Amino acid sequence: MQALLSYDDAPPLAAPLRYYLTAPLFAMLAGALLLYAGPDLLASRWTPAALAFTHLFTVGFMLQAMIGSLQQLLPVVVGANLAQPLRLATWVHAAITPGALLLAAAFLFDTPLLFGSAIVLLAAGLLLFTVAAARALWDISASNPTLAGLKAAVLGLSVTTVSGLALAAALGWSLDWPLLQITNLHLGWGFVVWGCVVLAAVALVVVPMFQLTPEYPAWFGRHFAHTVLVLACCWSVAEIVVWRGAAALGAMAMLAMCALFAGVTLNLLRRSKRAKHDATHHFWNLAMASSLLACAVWLAAQVLPVVSAWSRWSLLFGVLLLFGGFVSVTIGMLYKIVPFLVWLHLQSRGAGRVMAPNMKKVLPQKFIDRQLLAHLLACALLLLSVFWPIWFVYPVGLALIIANGWLLRNLLYATAIYRKHLAMIESSVG
Repeated sequence: MQALLSYDDAPPLAAPLRYYLTAPLFAMLAGALLLYAGPDLLASRWTPAALAFTHLFTVGFMLQAMIGSLQQLLPVVVGANLAQPLRLATWVHAAITPGALLLAAAFLFDTPLLFGSAIVLLAAGLLLFTVAAARALWDISASNPTLAGLKAAVLGLSVTTVSGLALAAALGWSLDWPLLQITNLHLGWGFVVWGCVVLAAVALVVVPMFQLTPEYPAWFGRHFAHTVLVLACCWSVAEIVVWRGAAALGAMAMLAMCALFAGVTLNLLRRSKRAKHDATHHFWNLAMASSLLACAVWLAAQVLPVVSAWSRWSLLFGVLLLFGGFVSVTIGMLYKIVPFLVWLHLQSRGAGRVMAPNMKKVLPQKFIDRQLLAHLLACALLLLSVFWPIWFVYPVGLALIIANGWLLRNLLYATAIYRKHLAMIESSVG
């Protein structure tokens, strides 16, 4: 897979970097929201504050990081060159950033104007990116597992966007729409087809490349994305026609695919050839283990009455999957992608006259290790707050601000290294 990479097609560093630097700000806002709302936020996953908190991570943190990564990976990994990537990044980022803020505010204050503004901005930004990505992918027919995954993920993003905007419209203007079915479609396509499939497609490249593991099994790369997509379509039909038995089986099958990805990845990480496992290795292990635990919690709630009767099981599932899973793996990937991109672009600009700094100097390992500890603390406190919100909601709010402020500080450090060495290159050329 690594031999297929085409670094000459990489977009300007400013294209993905703006997303990466914005993502931690949303996680810090989520921490501030916990401090503001207090234990009431965790009373249910349906409270206005809980919905705002969740979407600060999904539409704020995760969407920013994932779109930034896709803008980088589409041309480099599968040769899908986005037209005018810097201009595309500027417009998409300018739309989805205030859109995510307005959506969180809309959930908090239940104002139709805020919902409407968020819908317009998010629809514009995501439509622009989806169309650009689809056009770039359309003419590529190569047999590449990552390409198949990215195509399925773009479709997943489209369905997630449409269903999410429909939900926002229904909530903003009290429309008599089937909210339960739309919510289920939004969650299923968002977490599984968009989130899990795009993560698996990226993992096919970055896990062997950065963690020095064996390649993913050929059967996994060949069939995972297509299987998830077929299951999602069948499950969606069952949800729409309210065929509850088939819908339950479909949801179970989709979750089993997520568990399969986590299990296969954990097995590869166990076989890493690194002499010493670094922090990003631990981020991946944490993410995959949390995802497996989330799947176990969901399955237990379906088959064990004692678990399904517990009102907070869905909160526990969400914390494990969203924060322990997706947020952890996103941070782990940022710590490999950003230093690598800085090195790559400086190496290209230096053209042999000024050598690029080593990746470990772009972002020292001790900075990453300290932020990992802060993130682990935030994870532990967030889990404890599910069971004892009165005691732990305020510490976890503060921990989220510190951990993600630390992440932002680390990314800004790498950015400063890039600017410093770029100035050296330009003065050398001059």
